[in-house]
Amino acid sequence: MKQTGKKQVNHLKRLRVLLAILLFVPVLLYFVDFTGALPQGVHALLHFQIVPAVLSGAAGIIVLQFIFAFVFGRIYCSVICPAGIFQDIINRLFCIRKKKSRGVRRFSYHKPQNILRYVLLGLTVASLISGFTSLIVWLDPYSNFGRIATNLFRPVVMWGNNIFADLLMRIENYALYHVTIHTVTWAGLIAGIIILLVFIVLTIFRGRLFCNTLCPVGALLSLVSRYSFFRMTFNTETCNHCGNCERSCKAEAIDSKSMKVDTSRCVDCFNCTSSCTRNSIRYRWAPFFVKERVAKEEVAASAPAPGIAKPSSGSRRSFFATSAAIAASLPVVSAIAPSDDVPEGENTAADDQPAPVTPPGSVNLERFKDKCTACHLCVVRCPTQVLRPAGFQFGFDYLLRPYCAFKSSYCNYECTVCGEVCPVHAIQGLTKEEKRTTQVGIATFHIHRCIVYTEGTDCGACSEHCPTQAVHMIPYEGTLTIPQVEPELCIGCGGCESICPVNPHRAIIVVANKEHQQVSPPEEEEVKEIEIDSFGF
Repeated sequence: MKQTGKKQVNHLKRLRVLLAILLFVPVLLYFVDFTGALPQGVHALLHFQIVPAVLSGAAGIIVLQFIFAFVFGRIYCSVICPAGIFQDIINRLFCIRKKKSRGVRRFSYHKPQNILRYVLLGLTVASLISGFTSLIVWLDPYSNFGRIATNLFRPVVMWGNNIFADLLMRIENYALYHVTIHTVTWAGLIAGIIILLVFIVLTIFRGRLFCNTLCPVGALLSLVSRYSFFRMTFNTETCNHCGNCERSCKAEAIDSKSMKVDTSRCVDCFNCTSSCTRNSIRYRWAPFFVKERVAKEEVAASAPAPGIAKPSSGSRRSFFATSAAIAASLPVVSAIAPSDDVPEGENTAADDQPAPVTPPGSVNLERFKDKCTACHLCVVRCPTQVLRPAGFQFGFDYLLRPYCAFKSSYCNYECTVCGEVCPVHAIQGLTKEEKRTTQVGIATFHIHRCIVYTEGTDCGACSEHCPTQAVHMIPYEGTLTIPQVEPELCIGCGGCESICPVNPHRAIIVVANKEHQQVSPPEEEEVKEIEIDSFGF
């Protein structure tokens, strides 16, 4: 019987690990893929994340996740959430050092920090209702993982590619080529490092503390999972209180002395069942209303030793100060990051606050700030790499959200990738026809910077790269021509600004529209048919 139980335990854990790998690997590769080799449809996996589903109004996905949590417990945190799986990887890597001690991490039961986690959940819900999403930007597990993958993992992969490209070139093999990293800003890099360090420190010392205390998704699911039908239960007759299950529980949810499992924190990783040598803890059908009755009968029959205390909710204690210090340090450290690609006194709206050029499909600045969680998926999937994570140049409420950095690139005239991949629908999907007529900003020409004015030489690069003919050349002096902008034709794609040779401040820049406008498509030139006689020479 023991061997049969052991096989069942291994099967459950292996199934969980297999499903986690099948979901995590494509998501990770989708973030680090700089060649565009992966199919665009991979982004569909990200729509199962709870915060994106809430912000995009995907009611079906939200209901489905709650049903899973109500029936099976918090499998979302161990199978679907990339941040949760990433913490499992950190935990596993740390376990390698513990191999001599039977590979068991020395976790121990801790009372839940219910005050902190439910206060954070309440603040998150209140901030979302009020339209202030800065809190969810820092606490959403999916977006945090996205920033780590975008700003740390992807550059490492690209640097590795360049190293191998150099080695292959020495033997005259040109299978790989050098790539330039444009998408990483100081703000994004610092944020990624901080989040990674928080995950590592909390995972090593307290396992899934982030998921069970700071994460609003974990707190939300805990309200349902505490009543789940399938759950971990003890067999009081065979349990010898060895404590293996408690030491292997990275959620710190098992009290082996009182033989209780806090299902509001259990993430169904099945580490406890694998570590139990007597098959005394099992994942089985045990509805909460039945479980209590059975548990009372078992306790009465086994007559446990007196003095066993019922787990209580606990208080904030010292961790409140620690987590508050971490949360407070995030925006402070990110403030060190310098502003990127925003010339002084330029790219501003009518007021004194600089306005970012938001991606086509974001509709308007306020809506984009309310919905975007700064996961940076659009940043890594943009073919022209025009999108960059913002620092503080557009204010605190726009921190880490993407903007169009036209000084180094431009928005492709017919590209709609960012709207297709955005899991929260902060960037709405546009057709190519809609994209060609969406005005995100208007090009503004500064004649005193133009080399036609300063050097008396021909240029016209801005006009040549304008896809809508909004920028065209008009007579200036003698044979010289100079740019002129037709605002009613300009869509703010940045083609003119990115190609302008003037540094450090461009002679032509795109000023953001806080509310995106629609323009008429450019008139197509008539193509005259020419009849060719004989050979056409």
